[in-house]
Amino acid sequence: MKQKLRNIPSVDRLVNHSGLKEQKDFSENLLTFAIRKVTAKERKSILAGGAPFKEAGRIDAIKRECKKIGENSLKPMINATGVVLHTNLSRAPLGEYVLQEISSIIKGYSNLEFDLQKGKRGQRNDHISELIKFITNAEDAVVVNNNAAAVMMILKTFADGGEVIISRGELIEIGGSFRIPDIMRASGAKMVEVGTTNRTRISDYENAITKNTKVILKAHKSNYYIGGYTEEAKLDELVKLAEKHDLIFFYDMGSGLLRKPQGLPLEDEPDVRSTIKKGIDLVSFSGDKLLGGPQAGVICGKSALISKLAKAPMMRALRIGKLTTAGLSAVMKCYLNDEALISNVPIFEMINRDQIELNELAEELSSEFNKLGVKNKIVASEAQVGGGTLPNLKMESKAVKIENIPEKLSEKKLFMKLLSLERPILAILREGNLLFDVHSIFEKDINFIAETVGKLLAN
Repeated sequence: MKQKLRNIPSVDRLVNHSGLKEQKDFSENLLTFAIRKVTAKERKSILAGGAPFKEAGRIDAIKRECKKIGENSLKPMINATGVVLHTNLSRAPLGEYVLQEISSIIKGYSNLEFDLQKGKRGQRNDHISELIKFITNAEDAVVVNNNAAAVMMILKTFADGGEVIISRGELIEIGGSFRIPDIMRASGAKMVEVGTTNRTRISDYENAITKNTKVILKAHKSNYYIGGYTEEAKLDELVKLAEKHDLIFFYDMGSGLLRKPQGLPLEDEPDVRSTIKKGIDLVSFSGDKLLGGPQAGVICGKSALISKLAKAPMMRALRIGKLTTAGLSAVMKCYLNDEALISNVPIFEMINRDQIELNELAEELSSEFNKLGVKNKIVASEAQVGGGTLPNLKMESKAVKIENIPEKLSEKKLFMKLLSLERPILAILREGNLLFDVHSIFEKDINFIAETVGKLLAN
């Protein structure tokens, strides 16, 4: 064993190894770090009774370590799944319009916290609050870094040590196993469950109110739905109940549809503007779902409550920076005009695609495949909005299926090769078929998809 350990090359010898010449693009410090990490693994393996690394394997492992640290792991991707708001692909794409709007702000200095009229320190929230107030008709608004943070901050500020009433049918779990009960516990509030999974009446809420009750919380079931024998208390009833007992009524809307643009299939989704009109004290929602912007948690509602949130100690930890402020502002300005909203916010442009446009996109992709000798077939598909929104809405779509993939490659191997690219393509692997759903594909990316698949099949 001692001889095996002595045979591990020194760091100096490996730094100058001919197989690592290209790694000199990285700093010598990084190369040295990678070498030490790999040789430490080799020593550990030998001490556990394993064999020493072969020279080629050792060099490859060092290269992988360098790339893992020195190269971008966050990459631009093509979404060919038909899921418009794909949670794992950063949800709402911001598009060219937003990029152009924010580029001059983020590449230099900006007045993020400087009041140009007064010539002294200002508030970053002022850059976005007026837009939110106008679009939603809320008295005031404040923004934090995501909706989970918004829920946590509201409960911590208004219900720490007190009770929060919520229906059992609304104890939702969002992505990453993040659950409402966990947020409630972390905020210091005591959760009081009422009703049953499928039926919760206004009387269930009223019977649960005690001297320790601080908040009535309603959570929009944005990522699932319950059908059949169901009942839930109406918003108007909950508003009156909260007023009667001098409680705060907080509605976690989650998906963040600000208002309903004409012509889009969003009739069954509650929107913030209509909800605020009902007199709800506080509403929170995400910025990167149906709002179509960057990740953020927007809180709007009664001015006295928003003012308290803005001054809360947690705001310093949860506030947004210039990137989010600029991006959210650019997207929300599109809500001032439906035409601008659909043409400049990618998720609405995609959701708005009709069967004629979907057929044209599918035929264009199929034609490009044909030019390269890639056998394919246009098939019916079913797209989704995704991102934990509109779970009951299925959108008819079109997909292009690759046919006659060589046996040595297989659909699974081609699927994985597409993910290993510098610009990965996420397709659909379904029942042994490889599909590209055009509902979530940008037209400008069609040639790239076809050429990439063509090259992989030719090799």
